[in-house]
Amino acid sequence: MVVLNRIYTKTGDDGTTSLGSGERRPKYDLRISAYGTVDETNAAIGVVRLHLAGAREIDAMLARIQNDLFDLGADLAVPQRDGKAERLRMLASQVERLERDIDSLNEPLAPLTSFVLPGGTPGAAYLHLARTICRRAERIMVELAVNPEEPVSGAAIQYMNRLSDFLFVASRYLNDKGAGDVLWVPGQNR
Repeated sequence: MVVLNRIYTKTGDDGTTSLGSGERRPKYDLRISAYGTVDETNAAIGVVRLHLAGAREIDAMLARIQNDLFDLGADLAVPQRDGKAERLRMLASQVERLERDIDSLNEPLAPLTSFVLPGGTPGAAYLHLARTICRRAERIMVELAVNPEEPVSGAAIQYMNRLSDFLFVASRYLNDKGAGDVLWVPGQNR
């Protein structure tokens, strides 16, 4: 259980922060950027949830995702090291649930004939914003994982990859199951 009875500690005043293991890192460290951008994704999803207007099924999916993103942040905040006690890690089952949700929302959608521009309903537009933040988090995580000294769980990277797909499909679903999508028209303004 997490207990936060004091919000400011002043320990970050020197430009460092603590990982979940207690190790201090500069605030610009790539691992800090990774879980900070996962947190940013989560905040954007919170904004999406304010604009769902009765889409209870998607809201429930997004609530589960927000909780998963805290799990993912915890996974990133405590790098897996040989010989250390196992901490909270992302699981393949979380990725698989996300895939089932994607399939469920994608099933009634017409196939795309063009790329989709962010827009349509407010909820769909905010889902596109969350998707782009999610993609940035994924890129940072992949960059971090290239370093053998900075392990990143494969399930965590897979989750972020699927999450961006989920956010895209959910945006189409909110846009009247794709009928309200704003489609890219190549060269339209030439």
